[in-house]
Amino acid sequence: MTMSEITAPTFCRNCSAFCPVVVTIEDGRAVKVIGDPDSDVYEGYLCPKGRIMPEQHYDPSRLLGSLKRHPDGTFTRIPSAQARSEIVQKLKAILEAHGPSAIAAYTGVGTLPSMYGPGMASALLRALGSPMNFWAATIDKPAEKVSVALHGNWHAGPHRFESSDAWIIVGANPVIAKSNGAPSNNPGVRLKKAQQRGMKIVVIDPRRTETSKRAHVHLQAIPGEDPAILAGIAHVIIAEGLIDRAFLTSNADGFEALRAAVAPFTPDYVADRAGIGASDLTEAARTFGRAKRGSVVCSTGPSFSTRSNLSFYLALCLNTLCGRWTREGEIAPYPNVLLPAYRPRAQALAPYPVVGARQLANGMRENASGMPSAGLADQILTDGPDQVRALFCIGGNPMRAWPDSRRTEAALRKLDLLVALDVTETPTTRLADYVIAAPQALEMPGTTQLIEMGKYAGSGRGWHSAWAQYTPAIVAPPEGSDVVSEHAFFFQVGQDLGLQLEWINSFGFGPHAESPTEKVPLDMSRVPSLDEMIGLSTRNSHVPLAVVKSFPHGRRFDLPVRVEGPDPERHDRLQVGDPMMMAELAEIRAEDHRARRNVGELPFYVVSRRTNIYNNSILSGLPSNVARMQYNPAHMHPSDLARLGLTNGDVVRLRARRNSVLAVAEADETLRPGVIALSHGFGRAHPDQAEDARDGGANVNILIDLDEPDPVSGIPRMSAIPVAVERA
Repeated sequence: MTMSEITAPTFCRNCSAFCPVVVTIEDGRAVKVIGDPDSDVYEGYLCPKGRIMPEQHYDPSRLLGSLKRHPDGTFTRIPSAQARSEIVQKLKAILEAHGPSAIAAYTGVGTLPSMYGPGMASALLRALGSPMNFWAATIDKPAEKVSVALHGNWHAGPHRFESSDAWIIVGANPVIAKSNGAPSNNPGVRLKKAQQRGMKIVVIDPRRTETSKRAHVHLQAIPGEDPAILAGIAHVIIAEGLIDRAFLTSNADGFEALRAAVAPFTPDYVADRAGIGASDLTEAARTFGRAKRGSVVCSTGPSFSTRSNLSFYLALCLNTLCGRWTREGEIAPYPNVLLPAYRPRAQALAPYPVVGARQLANGMRENASGMPSAGLADQILTDGPDQVRALFCIGGNPMRAWPDSRRTEAALRKLDLLVALDVTETPTTRLADYVIAAPQALEMPGTTQLIEMGKYAGSGRGWHSAWAQYTPAIVAPPEGSDVVSEHAFFFQVGQDLGLQLEWINSFGFGPHAESPTEKVPLDMSRVPSLDEMIGLSTRNSHVPLAVVKSFPHGRRFDLPVRVEGPDPERHDRLQVGDPMMMAELAEIRAEDHRARRNVGELPFYVVSRRTNIYNNSILSGLPSNVARMQYNPAHMHPSDLARLGLTNGDVVRLRARRNSVLAVAEADETLRPGVIALSHGFGRAHPDQAEDARDGGANVNILIDLDEPDPVSGIPRMSAIPVAVERA
């Protein structure tokens, strides 16, 4: 080791796993990243997304200063303070002419390194009086929150993965994606150890994934049939008396309605409909029903398909049917560390209204998952009193994330003001009027509080271990750069507009928040540092921030929080027979599923697929990643290729109902025939740009339209997309 070389512990923030790492720093530059061998919770694990951080920080295409776009589409670099001043003047004119609802914000997953940019943007919108706050979560897994609003929640949380003996994973591949389905701390090892101790895993997925290889039962179903399969599992569990009747009697309503609704979903019917074996479905149901502990967890697969609310709702109902919730005296599954201490109780939290008062131009409404991002383009394109005319895009890439890329581009071009805050050039920043260069993760302090909050995103998410870590900034931004932390930018905009901003600490599902919302007026005389923001958000943490800071490599704290009995003053009950969900089940059963299957003009289904070197479109432009994966192949079963007279590597056109894209066909025997797996986040930057399937790949969003929006969240069909395959 040379005199100029040091190592520093921190954690990766390129996805929500937040793996602890050790960074080698030479002459002030990060040059190498490895998994932290001193982390007993992660056991030194790190995926390629973490190991690529040095290249990410020093990529030649990285944004190092603010940019202004000129009428001819070219950009020039300007000082960040000047950019902000010009932006504020434009905001004042828009506010005066059109009011606060003309200003909106959209937050993408690029904000994982710091939660304080989106939080300060929210504070700015509240101070302005604008309700137009949109998040990527509403076009990712909105059904997580919608289903909880319909079913209710269990205050103490679901059974812990570590103590369960059966686990059903629907449309998730945690070995690759790390997001949910299994604990995010080295999920491959977690699944392996669970299997070794006797856990039986059931996977529902149209592909034989890295996760399904560990399954006791793999239901390799036709895409989009998750609700029918889950209803079939409920049918078997009820018919064979595998329910926890005492738990249901004490804590839930609607059982008779659910029993009647799932009665027609016999194993033979579901097998015929979903393309699986009836005996496999029955074995999956018995595996879960006869177990003592476990959970059903849904992820992106069922969320992107149609009827996503029903899939997630039935997953919660299965957990309730079998009493798969933590009971009095047991250890709580999600012990808070940097969140406030809480007293978990073995009691139901009642359902709550799923739809809010605000309605967008296309009829989509505010709902339990938030303002529907799928409706934001129309809110920009539709003239009217609440038309959005200025948009802040924070770590997001609508051109690669929003459905219907042509509509998205038209909307972004129509805006009077588009401001993108990002670390690198994207198809969206190329359309922005101003681009504010943000710091990279290693240049900022941070904590693992955000991943603790995962338990509020869905009942099967969050850390099961009382792990926490704080990291200081361990490298400085490159010399000569002019980067601005997102939180500082929005705070300064508030200053320039003469506003008083308030920071809100609130943790929980809608009205199920564990503690009262805490509103803290900010000192508007100076910009708070990120460390001050961290202190503000952890001011009531279970373990004091100073204690967490004293363990640079992070620490697993000894916090065995025991579940208390129910509050005698509350008599909430869960709902397993919600009328809207039961009506959807009846609609499914009434369908002619054979006629509904893809035949004739559009005989294939395109489903989403994760890769372990990208997180959506994040990291997609890095030279080493491009060299490894220059495009996203259209993975197809070899029998489909042979039937179409195609060979591996042929360029094909995937034609949906309205649009089409070019892709490179690649044989993949892990797929069921008739299914094409294609990763999101790739493809031409703009719909009318010349296509080159081998240079950048296929943009799945071009295939997506808004003809089948979810009736509650507005998310369209983003997977299980019917297409035809033609030789290009």
